[in-house]
Amino acid sequence: MALDYTSAGVSIEAGEALVDAIKPFVKATRTPNVLSEIGLFGGFFDARFPGYEHPVLVASTDGVGTKLMVAVMADKHDTVGQCLVNHCVNDILACGAMPQFFLDYFATGKLQPHVARDVIKGMALACAENGAALLGGETAEMPAMYSDGDYDVAGTIVGVVEKSKILNGSRVQAGNVLIALPSSGLHTNGYSLARAALFPRYAIDAHVAELGGTLDVALLAIHRSYLKQITPLLQADLVHGLSHITGGGIVGNTSRILREGLQLNINWGSWTIPPIFNVIQHAGNISDDEMRHVFNLGVGMIMVVDETKADEVMRLLADEHPFVVGTVTAQR
Repeated sequence: MALDYTSAGVSIEAGEALVDAIKPFVKATRTPNVLSEIGLFGGFFDARFPGYEHPVLVASTDGVGTKLMVAVMADKHDTVGQCLVNHCVNDILACGAMPQFFLDYFATGKLQPHVARDVIKGMALACAENGAALLGGETAEMPAMYSDGDYDVAGTIVGVVEKSKILNGSRVQAGNVLIALPSSGLHTNGYSLARAALFPRYAIDAHVAELGGTLDVALLAIHRSYLKQITPLLQADLVHGLSHITGGGIVGNTSRILREGLQLNINWGSWTIPPIFNVIQHAGNISDDEMRHVFNLGVGMIMVVDETKADEVMRLLADEHPFVVGTVTAQR
């Protein structure tokens, strides 16, 4: 029997069918700056930004991590693509940038068109919600690299910010207040520890009384985008710094925007930690210090604001249930 690509485990036809299936989703993300259709060797984006005096491009790449293993366990794949885009949007938002376009990479052992379609459909939905074009991407079928049913995703986002409005920590100073917006759950970090703690004890679809629902729903909650909530605050120049709380927790991430001589004063008892984190901690007998180091504990984004503007920011975000988690202080 002659060897061919299909017998080696790769279906070009399935890949082509997937491209056709996702075209309507991708088309829905088009913005006026997009100058190309899906299927070319590259995506074209008009880089004129007439509303900016000195536009600076900001780029970030990330993945979803082992949250994908939860999606595979639950056979639910329509949320992780949204998680990926929203995570990337938040990362460049923390620099003050507005998203312009997104590129994705989807790799799997054996291409299951309905799985890939759901993942990419989620990416397209999040791109449209965040005003970014899904400009292009890559689908790779690699049977020797991934087991059947497994897949990985990564994405790159490019945004733009006025040079004079870049957020890089330079404006953060002692006395600034740390105002948080709540997370929707774990977002896209800490899943290796969460899985190690939970799955010796629970089934993926187990109903957990503390959660008021099943474990898969809690673990696959979509990583929130904070773009719409924070953009008006940036436009009003009310924010000195932003910290997207991902791997490393509240302290690890917020310390990245502190200049030398500054430190954080976190009031750990100032908010109610969502039940999913308590379930994980109890199931794995995890210390408070480790929980704070690994998870966001219900804090998705932290805004660093002048103490004289804190009440105004809290008022403007009232519908988003903000809370103060601490302050910036001078090191002693």
